[in-house]
Amino acid sequence: MLIIGLTGGIAAGKSTVAAMMAEKGAIVLDADRIAREVVEPGKPAWHEIVAWQGPGILLEDGSIDRQRLGAIVFNNAAERQKLNRIIHPRVAQEMAARTARIRQSCSGAVLVYDVPLLIEAGMHHAVDLVVLVYVSPEIQLQRLQRRDNLSRDKALARIRAQMPLEEKKKYAHVIIDNSGSPEDTANQVDRLWQKIILKGAE
Repeated sequence: MLIIGLTGGIAAGKSTVAAMMAEKGAIVLDADRIAREVVEPGKPAWHEIVAWQGPGILLEDGSIDRQRLGAIVFNNAAERQKLNRIIHPRVAQEMAARTARIRQSCSGAVLVYDVPLLIEAGMHHAVDLVVLVYVSPEIQLQRLQRRDNLSRDKALARIRAQMPLEEKKKYAHVIIDNSGSPEDTANQVDRLWQKIILKGAE
């Protein structure tokens, strides 16, 4: 089984590339989706977050107010680290458990770890290939402002809360430049997939 670590920065288009790979037959484990699952009401991470931030962090249905929590942690590195310490180990544990099940049932699979903080969390050591979805800083800023309806300053704060894409390039085996058209990105994914299939056939 080949494990690909797919990463990028906020609004770089990582989810788009993950969807393209899924269409080709890859099994995608989405760390953001798992992160939402581990903080569902009543779960251990949910209890820790409520104990840390208080009941005011909850929505009426008892779930975590992700927008409010995001505003807190994006503007405070210490708070962000605290949240990461609560969530990251549980996400890693769940991904490891799902990987083991996939390895047992489908040993020839191409498994994609869709993880925004793949490198920051040290998970790049656990994959066979690191694929970085890259866009230029200005395009990243424009797309984030448009996607989340943010001011330039707020968008910059969210981008600066992450490792710069230029820094992530040092860890990548493959870089997919998503600065152009969707067709251009799809062509890059096609070329990568062909190399993966050819290598698997050797």
